[in-house]
Amino acid sequence: MIKRTLLLLSIITLSGGLAARAQRVGSSPEYVKALTADWKGERLADGRPKIPDIVMERLANCTLEQIWGYLGKKGYRNQVEKNWIILKPGETMTGRAVTAQFMPMRPDLDSLVRAQGKAEGRSQKGGINIWPIDILTKGDIYVADGFGKIKDGTLIGSSLGNAIYGKTGKGVIFYGSVRDMQELKDTKGFNAWVKGHDPSYIKDMTPTSINAPIRIGDVTVLPGDAVFANEYGTVFIPAHLVEGLVSASEMTALRDEFERVLLQQGKYPSGEIHGDWSDKIKGEFRTWVGKYPKKLAITQKDIDSYLAKEGH
Repeated sequence: MIKRTLLLLSIITLSGGLAARAQRVGSSPEYVKALTADWKGERLADGRPKIPDIVMERLANCTLEQIWGYLGKKGYRNQVEKNWIILKPGETMTGRAVTAQFMPMRPDLDSLVRAQGKAEGRSQKGGINIWPIDILTKGDIYVADGFGKIKDGTLIGSSLGNAIYGKTGKGVIFYGSVRDMQELKDTKGFNAWVKGHDPSYIKDMTPTSINAPIRIGDVTVLPGDAVFANEYGTVFIPAHLVEGLVSASEMTALRDEFERVLLQQGKYPSGEIHGDWSDKIKGEFRTWVGKYPKKLAITQKDIDSYLAKEGH
């Protein structure tokens, strides 16, 4: 009887905590930490993982396929979203996700959100679509679910785009739309991955959460995810996997380059190059890496560990 009572009290307490969280527009640092509990490193003031800048810079050298392959092996099979309209194709953008969810406006919910936003100290001037922008910091990428709305679904225009770039040095990824595409394209350094654009102003949309889990197409995105975006798609990477992914991708890129060198030389049958390497090929790889003309982030220990693994 006592155990059942304690269990009931625990459930009531948990339900109360969840209800309290559900009333918030912005997530508390404690909630963000719970969402990203696998991250063991430093955190930002809002609770998001503070992935080191050097790791984010190295991430920009990866390919979509390398990231997809690594995440799939870790059990994360739904992290890629494609088919974007890209403001400036050909560029790669990486950063830390700040998430926001917008929903179709209904008066009762919108009133509650506005009241809650006021209680949280959020700006009461201008549209409430600026609330996620207000909290952005250097290196952040603003990722928003605008439920695919194009006409009257423009989450930003050129003014807010410039404000975002000024705060972050980055751009945006919207499952929705923007306006002022021509002016935004003239903003040096800013880029955007969107589902559409329209000259209309935002209308009948309510921001229901900031820094909570959101859906971007086929992907669930958490606040603090590492974002990788290029002309082939966007990937949202759990923070605790980024460093391992980057190292593995760099090793894969090195191997691919070395294999192309061997194939051009014609020294070995292609099956020996593409398959499990012999000790002789491994030795040549070590020598080749030792003379590599560019500075590498991976170490000799990383190379030895890679070559020692079964299947290599």
